[in-house]
Parts: sequence; C-alpha cells; structure tokens
Amino acid sequence: MRDANVFAFRKAMPRMSWSPRNLYNLFRRSCGAEAQAINFTRTPKTLFQQRWLSKALVRAYHGDFINEKIFKRWYLPDTLPDVRPRQHPLSTNGDLDAFAGRTEQLERAKKRAYEEKMKGLAPVGSLMLAEVERRIDVFMFRCCFAHSVYEARRLVIHGSVLLNGKKHTDANTRLAPGDMISVDPAAIRFLQESKSSKAESDTDSKPESSDPSQSSPFTKTASQGSSLTPFNLPQYASPFIFIPAYAEVSFPTCSAIYVRHPTARPGYSEIPTPYDADGEVIRLAWEWYSKVRPRTRSKSQMAREPENRRIGGQ
Repeated sequence: MRDANVFAFRKAMPRMSWSPRNLYNLFRRSCGAEAQAINFTRTPKTLFQQRWLSKALVRAYHGDFINEKIFKRWYLPDTLPDVRPRQHPLSTNGDLDAFAGRTEQLERAKKRAYEEKMKGLAPVGSLMLAEVERRIDVFMFRCCFAHSVYEARRLVIHGSVLLNGKKHTDANTRLAPGDMISVDPAAIRFLQESKSSKAESDTDSKPESSDPSQSSPFTKTASQGSSLTPFNLPQYASPFIFIPAYAEVSFPTCSAIYVRHPTARPGYSEIPTPYDADGEVIRLAWEWYSKVRPRTRSKSQMAREPENRRIGGQ
C-alpha cells in the first residue's frame, strides 16, 4: 500500500477493501453527505472540475496502486466496445418466417428489443475498466481470497499464489480466459481459526462429567465439526462478499478460474463499481481519459508493457 491513509474520512474515497472505514466512506459517497458532491445536475463546478473529480473517484477504487501514466498507456481501451448483438429486421409475415426457419431467431430479437426498452442500453462506460479487472491481484480480491487488493498484491509478491500450477510473483499480470489461480490456504486470513474461537473450542472440549452415559448426544457432532476448515469473516464484510459472473471460485481447493472477460448487458454491468455503471461519474471519467491518454507507443514503451496473457499463450 503506497499511502497508509487511503481510508481517510476527509477524502471519503471508496477502495477495494473490506475495511469498516472503507464501508463508512462507501456509505458517505452513496447516500451520505458526500453523495451530493457527485450529483452534477445542479452544481457550480465547471466541466473540467466535474471530469477531474469523477476521474479521481474512479481511479481511487479501480487501481489506485497503478501509476497514472501506466494506467493511461496500458489499461485504457482505444474505444468502448459495442456489446449489442447484431440486429435483424423484424418481419411481420409469420408464415414466411416459419418456412424459412427464422421463428426462434426473431423471438430472440424481440426479447432483446423488449429488454432494451425496459432496462435501457448496456452500460458500456464501465467497460473502460475491464483491463484492470484482468489483473491477478484484482481478480484475487474479486474471488474473496483477500481482505483488500493491497493484501492480494502482497500474497502474489510473496509467492503464495500459483498461476496454472506454477509459482507466480508478478502482481501486474493480466489473465487470459481459462487461467487458474491457486492460493495457499495458510495465507488466507479468514480461513484461519481466530484466537477467540480457539479459546471457545478449548473450553467446550473440556468434559463436564466423568460418566460416559451422561454425555450429550451433540458431543460427537461437535468433535466432527472441529475437523472442518474454519471460515471466519471479519466484521462488516458481508457487503463485499460476492463473486462476479466471469469468475468460477472453489473455496475447498482455494482456487479460481478466470472464465472470460467481463461484459455488459442491458441494465447490468459485470464490473463491480461503487458508482452507477452508466452514471455521470463513469461517463465524465471516460471523457477525461479520452482526451488525455497517450496516442502512440514507442518500441521502448512496448518493451515495458505489463505481462498480458493471451489465450493459448504464456
């Protein structure tokens, strides 16, 4: 962690962390006093100030540990992707469609049109952050293997993570679809038994009576349950316990598979963000970066690109 005061109440910037202080900052930015600062409907701020504030808030959550110059050069797409399916003209001649075998195709097209009408277009603005979600440290945090993305980076650097069965120590690696990560169970904090639970288990394990006939019928069940892997979540972690659709996680084996790149559908984005996926903050941040991002990359800059894994590549 570069800044020890990232959870400062004065800034109130949400981060990728389960910290209670971060949860309080998230509350302030969502429905607290600081929520009015990002409501740009009626504001005295200039357009430049709105874009700057939006960019600062987005970067505080999505990769604040990434250098700004590196973020603009390697993690921003040239354009926002078009996730809308190919549109087919809707026919009114049912007999001709049935003869041509296009009935199911037209039904799917009508269903997509109805979804776009009810839910709106897909929030493609959030897909500007898809490259950040591919990072191995961010993916570990999304899979709930670490309390924060800073802890996930530390686990990778210290050699507690395997990538496709081999030790991997580069936290800047971007995963390819099909890559599997495995985390050492001894390095995952909430899988370790806490001191308080250990003391309680020691107290419960003491026999209350020397007569075996008076033993409780639940004694055997408790002794069997003690062999299970403990799952001790920290306080106030429940708002952050979710798995995105592009990850397949197995907690018994402490492993996860990066299934595919995140995408967006009408009214829904697969990239978790504390702000509206199609709101003003994301749009203004994209407007800021679309004007200041570098346009060219020299050969020396290409040699410094963070590892970007491809399908079937190394």
